[in-house]
Formats: sequence, C-alpha cells, structure tokens
Amino acid sequence: MSVKFRQLHLMSRPKGMPTLENFEMRTIEVGAPGPGEVLVRNRWMSVDPYMRPRMIGMEDSYIPPFNLGEAMDGTAVGEVIESADPAFEPGDLVLSIMGWREAFVVPAGQLEKICCPSGIGEQAYLGVLGMPGLTAYSGLLQLGQPTPGETVFVSGAAGAVGSYVCQIAKIKDLKVVASVGSDEKCAWVLDHGADHAINYKAVPSLLEAVRTAAPQGIDIYFDNVGAEHLEVALATANQFARFVECGMIATYNDVGRRPGPYNIMNIVLKSIRMEGFINSTLAERTPGLKEAFLRDMPQWIFEGRIKWEETVVDGIENALDGFLQLFTGGNMGKMLVKIV
Repeated sequence: MSVKFRQLHLMSRPKGMPTLENFEMRTIEVGAPGPGEVLVRNRWMSVDPYMRPRMIGMEDSYIPPFNLGEAMDGTAVGEVIESADPAFEPGDLVLSIMGWREAFVVPAGQLEKICCPSGIGEQAYLGVLGMPGLTAYSGLLQLGQPTPGETVFVSGAAGAVGSYVCQIAKIKDLKVVASVGSDEKCAWVLDHGADHAINYKAVPSLLEAVRTAAPQGIDIYFDNVGAEHLEVALATANQFARFVECGMIATYNDVGRRPGPYNIMNIVLKSIRMEGFINSTLAERTPGLKEAFLRDMPQWIFEGRIKWEETVVDGIENALDGFLQLFTGGNMGKMLVKIV
C-alpha cells in the first residue's frame, strides 16, 4: 500500500532572489519500506542560508548543488511510521537530511535516532543542539580562540548561529558587539548576550557605529554576512585578530559577484588570521570537538545561560516563504518549518 505526500523540486537556477517560478510542488506516492528500510513522516524541517548557493549549481562548493528537476534536501526531524529494520520502531524520532518533503523511505543507515532532553523540544536538533549550535560553538571556540576580556564583533547576530555565538561569547567572558537589522532585534540580542547592539539599517555609518561600540578595536570577527560588514571588521580589527568566516549571506543572491573588500590588505598589515569553515568538516578533523559541544551545550541550556528563539512557518506549502525570509530579515533566531 502506498500513500501520497508532497515534496518541493528545484526546476530552474535562480538569478538573484529565488521566486516561486524556480520551484514546483509535486505529489508522489510513498510505498512500504523494503528490507533494511524505514518509512518516515517529517515533523520539522530546517531552512538555512547555505541552501541558496546550492541552487546556483556551484561546482567548487563543499556540498553538491541541488539537481534540477529533483526534490531538494536538508536537515529534518521526523517520526518513524513503519520500519523494516530492527534498529528502528514506529514512533522513534529521527534526524535525516531528507527535508523539503512530507515523507520518505530510506535505508536505516541514513537515519540518526534522537532522544530529546527533558524540557527541550525535538526541533532543537535543527537549531541549538544541531548544526547551527555546533557551528557557533566550534567556530568561535576552535577558530576564534577567545581569551577573556577580548572583543568579538558578530554580524547576523539575531540569526540562529549568530545568537548562539553572542551567548557563548558571554559565557567565555568576552565583550560582544552585535549587528542586526532592526530595533526589535537589537533589544533581543541585548537580552541574549550582547553588550552593544547596532541596527546596521538605521545607523548613518556602520563603521563609526562599530568604532563607538568597540573603541579599543575588535579581536574576533564572526562573519555571517560578508560585504560591508567584512570591510568594517577589517577596518576595526586589532593586530593578530581572528576572523571566523562562517557565511556571507549578503552576497548569496549576488549573481554578478561583487569585488572583494577594498581594504583586504589589512589582513597583511594587521597580521589577521582569516579562516573559513564548515562545521561538519571542522568537527571531523578536530577530535573531541563534537563531544565537547554535546556536553557543554545541554549544560548551558539547563543553567539558563543559553536561550533561543524560533521563527516557525506551518506547512510544507509555506517552506519556500520561510526560506526567502532569511534574506529579508524576517526571522528571529532559527527559521523552521513545522510540517505536521
């Protein structure tokens, strides 16, 4: 017996901001699992900025592009409906990369069983206990190498990764300067670890705003935005500053590829160490890093030192709208799609 479910397919490469015309919702039939397979009904899925470059078809990316005409993928939390593998039973909650669809059948080896800590919702595995949390933790602590008393400048500070960076930085006794896109977000980040919050859309000069907030300069820059924010960080960086290059969302819809920072020479003049990273590969090549994250983050949550916000859209039919809000500042914290 088969059941019909919906999934979203990429039909053309977006030029600039994606539109509905680039995608197609299809209804497919999902049958019973074969030997060693599991039928899963998705409950939550994540939409993330890294998905935008995958729509372009970049050949030199760390992750393969989405194939035209096929369903997209991404991290999701689902419930096992039927299992033909002894490792899983109906009702088990699982983590997969089979987002952008309501249900699917896959070999059991492609699933990770999860067990939610008391008081923490299952969707946390898509945020604070998942990829965004690990990205913030590993990027700041492993690459930023903070020392108490230093100053960190965080762009995109009200997003999932940026908001965790601000709070981890305060746990490590850093001064935190946060850049966000609204006064509401300023108030939120000030309540979640930031010492100074800048609404970059409202200030006459982002450079002068950062100089005012950090008159002694910045020692760490955690980059989620790129473009002007990166130039400002280069201008305000101290000698031997560390730049943690996590993302550059300001350029993801820039098909023409604007030139690099005008003041890139500061990397040499100030002996700046700039390093880009992908959280999965960084964890793989750093023994004990993921284990430390899974030890520290739940403890900080239970102590009330890490808090988080979620922006939730309902239904797979609204998943694309949730994704596009990432590029217009429509999310506070982690953007999620609740499928059921």
